[in-house]
Amino acid sequence: MEERTLTCIRCPRGCTVTVTLDGEKVVSVKGNSCPRGDAYARAEVTNPTRVVTTTVPVRGSAIEHMISVKTAGDVPKGRVFDVVRALRGVEATAPVQIGDVILPNVAGTGVDIVATKRA
Repeated sequence: MEERTLTCIRCPRGCTVTVTLDGEKVVSVKGNSCPRGDAYARAEVTNPTRVVTTTVPVRGSAIEHMISVKTAGDVPKGRVFDVVRALRGVEATAPVQIGDVILPNVAGTGVDIVATKRA
């Protein structure tokens, strides 16, 4: 049996969560104050994912030269750098609204890059 200790990031509490594994199978999760902590800990030790946030240049906007963007959902942690590389050279064209898809299916992940700011 192996134990891993994590700090949960699903809510502001930041619970210290201990996950007990038997090989790759989660046997128990302890220390979480809510069900989100249990789900986070199980996913983090078996299939970690992340939301990627960054900025891209925007053409044709009198308001902004750069806009913030993010993945519309989680991507596998091991693909984060692929996502960032795929955004190299990507530009948005004004007008841009929050939620507009800037790059569909980034790096073949099935997840879109969306704007989080207007321009």
